[in-house]
Amino acid sequence: MTIEIGRFEGDWTDLVPLLNLAFAAPWSEAQLEAERKIWEPERSIVATDGKEVAGHTCALSLRMSVPGAQLPVAGVSMVGVSPTHRRRGILRDLMRRQLTELHDQGAEAVAALTASEPVIYGRFGYGLGSDHQRITVPKVSRALRYVEGVGDVRISYADPAESLATCTNLHNAEAADRPGMFQHDERWSKHVIGENVTTDTRSASPLRCVLASRDGETTGYAYYRTKRTDKGFVDVNRVHARDLASRIKLWQFLLDQDLLSETTYDQLASDDPLLTLLVDPRAPKATTTDGIWVRLADVGRALAGRSYASEVDVVLGIEDDFCPWNEGSWHLTGGPEGATCVKTDRPADLQLGVRELGAVYLGKPSLALLGAAGLVQERTSGALAAASGAFLGERLPWLDTGF
Repeated sequence: MTIEIGRFEGDWTDLVPLLNLAFAAPWSEAQLEAERKIWEPERSIVATDGKEVAGHTCALSLRMSVPGAQLPVAGVSMVGVSPTHRRRGILRDLMRRQLTELHDQGAEAVAALTASEPVIYGRFGYGLGSDHQRITVPKVSRALRYVEGVGDVRISYADPAESLATCTNLHNAEAADRPGMFQHDERWSKHVIGENVTTDTRSASPLRCVLASRDGETTGYAYYRTKRTDKGFVDVNRVHARDLASRIKLWQFLLDQDLLSETTYDQLASDDPLLTLLVDPRAPKATTTDGIWVRLADVGRALAGRSYASEVDVVLGIEDDFCPWNEGSWHLTGGPEGATCVKTDRPADLQLGVRELGAVYLGKPSLALLGAAGLVQERTSGALAAASGAFLGERLPWLDTGF
């Protein structure tokens, strides 16, 4: 029977069997309900084999920070193909249909995703746009270097639901300046605190919230759970703060819990000051892992949508056989105040694939590193160094909320 790719016209319960199969283990009812509440059914695309849903992808409407701006970004999620229908090109067809619709409808110029299997999405033009650190800090190695003002910050417990608006405002203030983070609207703020609990509380505490404050003003917060195993540990969910002293006060609290021997966090920003301020630099046993994968659905609009660290005037020769409208030479001009990017007949100063362009779009270093690996070819002397510096962001990109 012919596999058909088209708009999803069913309801959530029609997707559940595929999600359970595609992700290899049944999701709990709480997990499914949490996903349902962020799902946008009108943006779902499915592969059908007769009446069977054999594959699925959807886009979530996000407002994400990029260097110098906030842009609408299509958050690609719930991507899966039934094990009985693998190796038939279904995933490729779903990805192509999704990107084509974004382009043809003039929708988001940028798509982004997190990858269950990172080797998959490069062939569809997604480049690794950020990374983060998984850390485990033993309590005996919790010592931090002195930071001025920490003693003025007070830590107090708060109910996650009652403090939700305050914490969301703090999150969104940080997200406005950090590429890769996106604004939490009501559905996302509720999703983050586990309105629908996705952790097995038989082995962990409920989600806990602590607030940092100074002079009566809330300056930061942290979410975490505690778990008692042979060792017992603090499992950090997120830490956000307006200033360094508040951030470090929160970390002092999280690293020094009675009866718990270590603190873990799976999604620490790679430039988080905690990594520098720990007295023992080996203490966190940091492991770098991939974060957000970025795909330019419309090269011209995407490159014109962000700013650049320095003045740039370069012709980029883009290779993109998956989305042929992006192929060719693009003249990028601009700087810290904004940019323009238009198709041109001029020869390319730099030649690269759209995957490599996605990898540096959020400001992650760097075009020069990709050039050293042979993935960017310099056609005009000096163009690589100049463009590489221009693409850098003031802060490393960081995805703090998976989707």
